[in-house]
Amino acid sequence: MAEYFKEPSRTFNEYLLIPGYSSTECTPANVDLSTPLVKYRPDTEECPLRMNIPLVSAIMQSVSGVRMAIALAREGGVSFIFGSQPVESEAEMVRQVKSYKAGFVPSDSNVRPDSTLEDILRLKEKSGHSTVAVTEDGTQSGKLVGIVTSRDYRITRTPMDAKVSSFMTPLEKLITAEEGVTLSEANDILWDHKLNALPILDKQGRLLYFVFRKDYESHKENRLELLDSEKRYIVGAGINSRDFRERVPALVDAGADVLCIDSSEGYSAWQAETLKWIRQQYGDTVKVGAGNVVDGEGFRFLADAGADFVKIGIGGGSICITREQKGIGRGQASAVIDVAAERDKYYRETGVYVPICSDGGIVYDYHMTLALAMGADFLMLGRYFARFDESPTAKLNINGNYVKEYWGEGSNRARNWQRYDMGGAGKLSFEEGVDSYVPYAGTLKENVTTSLNKVRSTMCNCGTLTIPELHKNARMTLVSATSIVEGGAHDVILKEARNSIK
Repeated sequence: MAEYFKEPSRTFNEYLLIPGYSSTECTPANVDLSTPLVKYRPDTEECPLRMNIPLVSAIMQSVSGVRMAIALAREGGVSFIFGSQPVESEAEMVRQVKSYKAGFVPSDSNVRPDSTLEDILRLKEKSGHSTVAVTEDGTQSGKLVGIVTSRDYRITRTPMDAKVSSFMTPLEKLITAEEGVTLSEANDILWDHKLNALPILDKQGRLLYFVFRKDYESHKENRLELLDSEKRYIVGAGINSRDFRERVPALVDAGADVLCIDSSEGYSAWQAETLKWIRQQYGDTVKVGAGNVVDGEGFRFLADAGADFVKIGIGGGSICITREQKGIGRGQASAVIDVAAERDKYYRETGVYVPICSDGGIVYDYHMTLALAMGADFLMLGRYFARFDESPTAKLNINGNYVKEYWGEGSNRARNWQRYDMGGAGKLSFEEGVDSYVPYAGTLKENVTTSLNKVRSTMCNCGTLTIPELHKNARMTLVSATSIVEGGAHDVILKEARNSIK
């Protein structure tokens, strides 16, 4: 006879937090949102990879590209570059993120002297960078002959076919430094000469790196930014259970700090095989998460298989139709509560703490706090991040409203059959995701700051200052349908329609 779970499958919307005693120490400024990303033994060691905020971006084409990874790491979280692309292009995206904050930055925007302003603008749109190196052969390490910045031309006056050589700042007017200069010395040169960028050249005059003033200022402005031991941004990358033998080495070589098996259902021999191979090849030096699961049994399977963290959620994403198509899944609140209990039991038995990630089901900002209170160590968000400037999709104006494109990895547009693979014929048999739009919301920094301010404030209302304290001391109640209505504006005539985007 089939097994039946006694409790209904519940969502975050069905719960509210009960306030706890707030001491004078309970102020948002005192709240610490740092959290472990990978497994460790709390009694004997520090976690080798922690985040400063409990947010990671989803492993999706429409969410996690280079700009997203940089912006999120700057705020203290981690982006997982999407894996539904060729191995080489994913590895190159990882390299771009790792080189962005290295202090000495290889130039990724290069042209020849006979290039045109049109070439400059096209390159700027592609890379997002306003400093373009002009080298004799147009390569990254060619002999430097000049630099173009936005101060060197005016779009309204400079012809699009104007040669770069006619408006660039030539080498003889540039201040440069030679190979061997330290980062501290380079920063001093930047400040002493009021420069925005300092080219570093070898003895033959070939371009090696740039040092940017903005990197120094960025570090001062973003106190939570997540950096590795070489002061480069932390970045993750998605893998699958098909081509992992080729993809993992390429991503490790590119500098990925953490990997995650991207699958709609993680309780499988395919994921165990992938984890086993990685452990055989790299031991514990390569950090890799697995998932997704929705109950304690699935969590223990992946923890025993060697996962560094376990992802929770099937069918709860806004563009996911797995539940409609296949009839599998579980309400996200129920899944997180169940897996968190097994995570704690596993820690008591083994001494190993395996972090859990809630993936999906977040509609409102307060759902973030609920997911953390229910036991999640961090959250993976897709729709939330897809709305921002930094997501890789197009910003469109539809009927007077700005939107951004957002599609699921199980849609025909993504064609990410590996994510839904069950050892079949190597193609997407049917869709498990939709193609859609989401309301445009502005910059990542502005929105993440607002959302996490709400989380910090709510944690203070609960009398907690850290995520582990919230795990331990949170009190929750189920809500009725009428109490949900009562919780919003009601029985009044609003002066104007609210236009806030949750």
